Amino acid sequence: MEKTIIQNYIEEQDEAIRPRLFEIYEAIHTAIPDAEERLSWGMPTFWRGRNIIHFAPAKRHIGLYPGPDAIIAFAGQLTEYKTSKGAVQLPNNRELPLGLIAEIAKWSYENNKR
Repeated sequence: MEKTIIQNYIEEQDEAIRPRLFEIYEAIHTAIPDAEERLSWGMPTFWRGRNIIHFAPAKRHIGLYPGPDAIIAFAGQLTEYKTSKGAVQLPNNRELPLGLIAEIAKWSYENNKR
């Protein structure tokens, strides 16, 4: 099977972070399998008429970018993470909250307001 554009992106990242990126990719892809996969702003992006959710590695964390509405909707579940207007920082030294990532992705897909 041919790799997707996001899988190819992950393969090009630092070897140490690849497994975590693949875990996030699988959680989102499984939650919203009908979303189109693309790169937007240089980041893996799931898209349906607009950008639904992005993610990308940084030095000490992986950024998850579901947008400001999702951050507000999930504020109670994101208290352990650094957040900003439309982003969540998932520290590299902690286990990934894959169930929460999938929930956020599904919510973002279903609440595609633009």
